[in-house]
Amino acid sequence: MPIREPSNAEFIALVALLTAMVAMSIDTMLPALGTIATELGARQENSRQYVLTALFAGLCIGQLLYGPLSDSIGRKPAIMAGLAIYGVGTVLCAFAANFETMLIGRAVQGFGASGPRIVSMAMVRDRQAGAGMAKVMSLVMSIFILVPIIAPAIGQLVLLVASWRAIFYGLLVIAAITGLWLTLRQPETLSLENRAPMRIGALARAAASVVTTPVTIGYTLAAGFVFGAFVTYLGTSQQIFSVQYGQGNLFALYFGSLAVAIGLASILNSRLVMRFGMRTLSKLALRSSVLLSLIFFVYCVIVGGHPPLAVFMIYMFANFFCNGILFGNYNALAMEPMGEIAGMAASIIGTITTFVSLVTGTLIGQIYDGTLIPLVGGFAGLGLAALISSELAEARKARI
Repeated sequence: MPIREPSNAEFIALVALLTAMVAMSIDTMLPALGTIATELGARQENSRQYVLTALFAGLCIGQLLYGPLSDSIGRKPAIMAGLAIYGVGTVLCAFAANFETMLIGRAVQGFGASGPRIVSMAMVRDRQAGAGMAKVMSLVMSIFILVPIIAPAIGQLVLLVASWRAIFYGLLVIAAITGLWLTLRQPETLSLENRAPMRIGALARAAASVVTTPVTIGYTLAAGFVFGAFVTYLGTSQQIFSVQYGQGNLFALYFGSLAVAIGLASILNSRLVMRFGMRTLSKLALRSSVLLSLIFFVYCVIVGGHPPLAVFMIYMFANFFCNGILFGNYNALAMEPMGEIAGMAASIIGTITTFVSLVTGTLIGQIYDGTLIPLVGGFAGLGLAALISSELAEARKARI
């Protein structure tokens, strides 16, 4: 029996869950990073950050495969393959006996999670385009943002009653539920006549199209820079709140409260994007973020990198509000000219974005020295890089 098209609300909820597989795999781990690193024999204090960056490394590699695969065999089979690989990586992590095995498992997790993450974007592009796609992605983000709000608290609660390994058991159950929902409720969005054989040549041509289309590559790089600063925050947040500010078990509360800013921005963006457009909102948000970060960076230097916690929270809330507007819009802006090769384009865009964010975020995170200077400097510097990249893209577009 054919599966009926789900309501728009159910589709958005499903895409949000598929997209959230990566976030759940990150945020539930954050309270346990110190414990995991200690129990499994990590060598240095900052090595705990690799539990996160290993997942991003797998994500970066996987995204290059799943887009073209979904263009060839369909969106649903590609997502199901990713969920299966994700399950294997989760089991590796749950039973890891040393830090190296944990990092391998996390990389496999990331490789698997890239399937749901990247192909769900292509599913949205199959159904929507332009500002309509941006609106859907913003609504997806408004649901998705519940993950960083509640996931660290869930991870913290698990640690109160069980080992950190139980967190991975929970992720395995969620992956199974997601696969069942996709199988039973969502019809295939890519028709047989629109599928294309998976060929290296076609992937190379799609890559060439992405990197030679000014708007696409410009906003892809900009998204990578913006997310690079966010990766720095993810990697150092547990150290900042639990160690630098000595908040211990309150880490989840601080982390979740800042995530609210991104959710509020995403909801506001979904309401304003049809009226003002993606570019106008993105320019305002990015310029505000850069200016705010530059001012706060100077302040941090003056106070020795350790401002009052309340002041830091105010800065991060305002900064994350600006970032919340950027996340959905930049992906939509990059994908907008890529309608005919949505799957492969989403794959290449995701790979470039993740690679840029992985390299920049890891490098800045590894110079964390017990002060906020590296983090805030990262937000300021990478924000400027994103501003330059997006402005050059628009200027080149205007000349074509």
